[in-house]
Amino acid sequence: MIPWRRLGEGRADGSGTLVLAERDGEYSICVGGQELMSSRAHGSEEAMAQLTLAAAAPRDGMRILVAGLGMGFTLRATLDAARPDAAVVVAELVPAVVEWNRGPLAELAARPLADPRVTVETVEVGRLLRSTRTRFDAILFDIDNGPAALTRPANQLLYGVQGLGLVRGALRTGGAFSVWSASASPEFERTLARAGFSDVAAHRAAARGAAGGPAHTIFLALAR
Repeated sequence: MIPWRRLGEGRADGSGTLVLAERDGEYSICVGGQELMSSRAHGSEEAMAQLTLAAAAPRDGMRILVAGLGMGFTLRATLDAARPDAAVVVAELVPAVVEWNRGPLAELAARPLADPRVTVETVEVGRLLRSTRTRFDAILFDIDNGPAALTRPANQLLYGVQGLGLVRGALRTGGAFSVWSASASPEFERTLARAGFSDVAAHRAAARGAAGGPAHTIFLALAR
């Protein structure tokens, strides 16, 4: 078997060490020995972007926030679904992840960071939401393995009523909010409703798109 080749590591305050590795053209990012994402499977991330942009009220000059850069697949699908005049802000906490997406991972998702519509903020998304005056038409959370499977313990605050209320307040009327999750959570759906979101739904999406694979959950909710 071809061994994994370690390409780099990075971390930020309050998070574990992320390790980027490559084997025979396949890339993986792990933390604590557990795989967070792989270049083999990104169909559900692409489905999240498509669902979110389709649900958001269409406007000229839409502003979109993608929380979590990962391997760039969510951002690429967001750009593909967005209009040419859209502006997309990426909030990525770990600087090394941004560097990897400009280096060894750049071609995986056709260099989304090179798109002139994109601005990268190396910051925790909750801090960005508290400090910005911008209101968004769509916000996508791709930062954990779900509301109950966190890559960073402090992220728990984002998935409670108070944190979700912060997200709700950052959306324009008609805006859409989505959360990627490895598993379903009826409790989280109820929390979204308590935080003031409407039309809360959980969509199932295959990890590898048309090729199948495990089913992930995309939580989608609207700001009315």
